[in-house]
Amino acid sequence: MILGPRPAGFKGSLDVSGLPFINAALNGITTFLLVMGYILIRQKKRQLHKNVMLTAFGTSSAFLISYVIYHWFKSGPKLYTGDWTTLYYFILISHIFLAAIIVPLALITLYRGWNDQIGKHRKIAKITLPVWLYVSVTGVMIYAMLY
Repeated sequence: MILGPRPAGFKGSLDVSGLPFINAALNGITTFLLVMGYILIRQKKRQLHKNVMLTAFGTSSAFLISYVIYHWFKSGPKLYTGDWTTLYYFILISHIFLAAIIVPLALITLYRGWNDQIGKHRKIAKITLPVWLYVSVTGVMIYAMLY
């Protein structure tokens, strides 16, 4: 998507310069919501947990939409120019890989929770939560390293 062809005249036809900050903010909000959701379920506040986790899914979805719009109207990724190149690329590559995995993981986890398949939900949530947290936290880190 980032390097692929676009229709003529698309590049720069919409000012998307503010979207990286919005994307980082959405990732930060998602991180907060995930932690709150974990705390709520540990406190056995199941309905609040459900609401917070659905909101976290909403902020992650908003991030994905914003990310696609940004890269559709802006050609190519921003290059890292800092002093921590190896660390940056480790974070970036692991973030991209796990971001692709978190979509189906989150969908399955939410589906099982929504349908009260509590045992199956707990089992996959133990995998989903740390991966989702890693992706949202490293999303903010990548923004901080680039901007």
